[in-house]
Amino acid sequence: MSTDDLVERGGGPVLITGGAGFIGCNIADCLAGEGHEVLVYDSLSRPGVETNLAWLKERHPGRISSIVADIRDEDELARAAREAKAVFHMAAQVAVTTSLADPREDFQINLQGTFNLLDALRLKGDRTPLVFASTNKVYGDLGDIDFRLEGERYVPADAGVAAHGISEQRPLDFHTPYGCSKGAADQYVLDYARSFQVPTAVIRMSCIYGRRQMGTEDQGWVAHFLIRALEGEPITLYGDGNQVRDILDVSNAVEAYLNAWQRIERISGRAFNLGGGPANAVSLRELLGYMSQLLGRDIDVRFSDWRAGDQRYFVADTRLARRELELSGSIPWKQGVAELARWLAQHRGLEPAAPPVLLAEAAQ
Repeated sequence: MSTDDLVERGGGPVLITGGAGFIGCNIADCLAGEGHEVLVYDSLSRPGVETNLAWLKERHPGRISSIVADIRDEDELARAAREAKAVFHMAAQVAVTTSLADPREDFQINLQGTFNLLDALRLKGDRTPLVFASTNKVYGDLGDIDFRLEGERYVPADAGVAAHGISEQRPLDFHTPYGCSKGAADQYVLDYARSFQVPTAVIRMSCIYGRRQMGTEDQGWVAHFLIRALEGEPITLYGDGNQVRDILDVSNAVEAYLNAWQRIERISGRAFNLGGGPANAVSLRELLGYMSQLLGRDIDVRFSDWRAGDQRYFVADTRLARRELELSGSIPWKQGVAELARWLAQHRGLEPAAPPVLLAEAAQ
């Protein structure tokens, strides 16, 4: 089933909670471009996301509507869900550091907010599908996996993990309040498919980057690194910088979410790991080295202590998602990072100062 078929079925707008956020607004842009009506539900509490909402409404007049409200507002959320033909639940408290500073708010947003949305769909009773944005943090710090240091990156000693990454068969192990709130929400989403026949799917994301990302030190770190580097500001690495992540361009993430919706009857009640996979695995040091090449200058890098729950390595085993969601190939990380750097330079008014190597890389 294509999204064109889903347009023909009608049934109201697609509801995107957190729809003004980075991934949410990219999903909204794609859906509106394919002819869907989209309802963006967002508190606009994250600095900069109001520009994403304005961008959506300018690009898709008449197709994008919005409700500025908090995910914790049970009545407003239920009203938004009432007419939706599908839901992408992206709204969340997204930072481990914030969850440690205020675990109650983290719980209320990530778990209670998700529960409110799920129960609104249950009471609605028409099997409205929901696709949920979960996280690789549901697997804990992976402290039981042995690693060796090769150059500037950690590599798993286990050959299978090194070749394919962390699969969905990995036991759940919630660390930090953020891991607990997102992990518990993840499990509620899966159980509502099992217990109440609400069609749901869970996407456990690794590191997503790309256009419209307003990165900060606590979340959206690829964009944060680029913003700091472009503006000549120092970058702090927590730990030794050899930790590895598989990074995925947001266009590939959007494809996964839309494909999950298209196949929801077949995949309902299942979770999928999503990231760049082994081909797009890079350490923080390696990524900064590439950014330095793009900008044609050294980057001021500083170090601080490891942060709670930080994984020395996370690379998603994407074989299940690629097979069941029928995903296309991922954008190579160097190409995607160069494109993001180019967009950030333009978006922040730094384009005239962008070095020739950056412009050339982004044009490839």
